Amino acid sequence: MQTCPMCTKWHDEPALRIAELEHTLVMLNRDQFFPGYTFVFTKEHVTELFHLSPAVRQGVIEEVTAVAAALYNLLQPAKMNYELLGNMVPHMHWHLVPRFATDPLWPRPIWSEPHEEVILTAAESAERIELIRKQLV
Repeated sequence: MQTCPMCTKWHDEPALRIAELEHTLVMLNRDQFFPGYTFVFTKEHVTELFHLSPAVRQGVIEEVTAVAAALYNLLQPAKMNYELLGNMVPHMHWHLVPRFATDPLWPRPIWSEPHEEVILTAAESAERIELIRKQLV
């Protein structure tokens, strides 16, 4: 059996950690082509919302919403995008992507064409993470 990349992400990339919540883990995406692009993924390895009990499902959705609100309040995007796919990585995880009318792919989906990655320095990542963390409290 292959190891799930989402199950190990928290331990594999500690510099990108934003917060550990009750049901989810929150991490900055390494590629910041879309500023603020963040992952929210369940601590438990599950693939579908209906696999969760109603109480846990509600908690997960509340945490996703709280992270989206923090990103929105910090960055003031034109729109927040929420992606919950799981086709390539079968572990429940959201891609929360602040979208701006000035971004090169606006208003198309973020995967509509390839782009060069934007990798922040360690200091830039830490600064962005801290700003998000302050909004999340």
